[in-house]
Amino acid sequence: MLLAIDVGNTNTVVGVFDGDELADSWRVRTDPHSTADELVLLYRGLLGEHRITGVSICSTVPAALRELRRMVVRAFRDTPVVIVEPGTRTGVPILIDNPKEAGADRIMNTLAAHHLYGGPAIVVDFGTSTNLDVVSARGEFIGGVLAPGIEIALDALASRAAQLRKVELAPPRSVIGKSTVEALQSGMIFGVAGQVDGLVRRIRTELGAHATAIATGGLASLVIKESETLDRHEPHLTLIGLRLVFEKNI
Repeated sequence: MLLAIDVGNTNTVVGVFDGDELADSWRVRTDPHSTADELVLLYRGLLGEHRITGVSICSTVPAALRELRRMVVRAFRDTPVVIVEPGTRTGVPILIDNPKEAGADRIMNTLAAHHLYGGPAIVVDFGTSTNLDVVSARGEFIGGVLAPGIEIALDALASRAAQLRKVELAPPRSVIGKSTVEALQSGMIFGVAGQVDGLVRRIRTELGAHATAIATGGLASLVIKESETLDRHEPHLTLIGLRLVFEKNI
């Protein structure tokens, strides 16, 4: 079985593949201060009886990746390991001004999106930031858009406005909020949906083609029902990319 680990700024998504099928998955908090020993205990607890025969990792948190490398050496000795970093064969041409700037998770999303849906495509990743990654018809990563994530925007409002506070991220009864809580929920959910719809339409116009818009990330389920442009929901897109890149390198 393949262990796929996607280390994000807020959460780490862990999946176990049995062949092409995702057999199990978990979402845990990313703590860049966790030691390799603590990570060994965490992963042993998650994996239970799963027999791991390969490991594939991508990370946007350098401090967390350092300890994760040590954990893998200790817990999965003699197991093939692929870590997505410069020099790793991904099969994804990166057509931006500085290819080293492209996050490993964005490349994995590009790889998986083109594998599943072809191109052109737009991956909308709702995480710590809201990323829109544009995939060409040939599977190239050609750039995208970065915007503050839903939780970051909500935290900023709560910290900078004296009479506003953090609220549950859930759709309100209507766009016109009848309370401060509903008004904040409307701004977060419907506001982000409108932002994404506007950006997807602009990207499609710039491409001159209808690109399939694929929603992924931990907060995608909050927005996809309110969006007019998102075509597909694939919550484990990055994990699928990690499975594909492992197959290309082992």
